[in-house]
Amino acid sequence: MTAICLEIPTMVWNFVVQIVASLVLTAISYALSPKPKTEAPKAAGLDDFDLPTAEEGRPIPVVFGTVLLRGPNVVWAGDLKVDPIRKKGGKK
Repeated sequence: MTAICLEIPTMVWNFVVQIVASLVLTAISYALSPKPKTEAPKAAGLDDFDLPTAEEGRPIPVVFGTVLLRGPNVVWAGDLKVDPIRKKGGKK
């Protein structure tokens, strides 16, 4: 019974030493880590995106297979029929 009582403080002491060592090492790694240089973000403009356009005289590419086209020319947009939303308001 006395052997168990003598080991418990040693186990607690080892645990406390490990916790303190991990906290010290974490603080050192945080202090020595490189800090990123941040700049003010620039607002994106329309020139930053490759949006489909509809320009007259622009060539239509002929592709075979699966190809990613950057900024394609819109040749046909489908049936542009608009159906109005008919919905009653809230409860009365």
